[in-house]
Amino acid sequence: MPGELNLGQFPTLFPEAQAKHFYLDLARGVTEFLPGIELPVRPFPGILGVAREESGQYSTVPPGPFGGNLDCREMVEGTTVYIPVFVEGALLWSGDSHAVQGNGEINLTAVESAFNELNLTVEVLKDMSLTWPRIESPTHWMTLGYDRDMNIAIDIMEEETLKFLAEWKGLSSREARQYMTDYGDIRVAEVVNQLKGIYCMLPKEDSPVLSPLPQADTNEYYVTHATNADAMEAMNASALALIERIQEEKGLTALDAYSLSSLALDARVGRLEPGAANIHCLMPRSTWVS
Repeated sequence: MPGELNLGQFPTLFPEAQAKHFYLDLARGVTEFLPGIELPVRPFPGILGVAREESGQYSTVPPGPFGGNLDCREMVEGTTVYIPVFVEGALLWSGDSHAVQGNGEINLTAVESAFNELNLTVEVLKDMSLTWPRIESPTHWMTLGYDRDMNIAIDIMEEETLKFLAEWKGLSSREARQYMTDYGDIRVAEVVNQLKGIYCMLPKEDSPVLSPLPQADTNEYYVTHATNADAMEAMNASALALIERIQEEKGLTALDAYSLSSLALDARVGRLEPGAANIHCLMPRSTWVS
């Protein structure tokens, strides 16, 4: 955890640094956070991008339309990432290899690792026009939105989703908005790399209409929920409530509760409403195995 670097979602509440080492049990596909606490290993590249349109030297921290530090944990083996190309040759690059990451990556770190190799199949699609990257898994399409302002990131994601649904299913704007409401599973990729990232998962096969996200615990998750006119304020309130809950109820230190949330939290955006952002933070009960 960054600590004194003044990074992460709550730098003033958690100013001290922490170093933690993990053994990856690849045979079982898990790693141990603490005795009795296990996390599923799902390797993915936190960074996958191409060169920007503008020449010059840039930090690798903030993502953008060129991809880069997207930190979308769905980019695991078997997915396809579509990225607009801005310069000749694209200049594809990758890094920030993760073994485990929660949605939101709230303390700035995942289980950081290094890939011995990353096998990529590269194809140029000259008949495809994109403004932002798009992700395809065997079961879902994912549309993205990133901005310094989380509210604008949600707006970008919504615009990208409606545009994609018009292309994919030939829906009108009204029909696309309803389809997104019925089937779109909206999640928080990250909130700590200068830009906030939001993505919407759309099932390839029309599944049952999604149930409203829970506001209280379920058999599968511990749940906290917050509503605010500002999406980031709602995210702060919901995430901090979950950190404090697992610290108290599970007997963790504040720092361990923060770190665990960065690795296991599933932060989701509830039904989109004018002037109100609903953020639901879910922690799988299966994280505790004893």
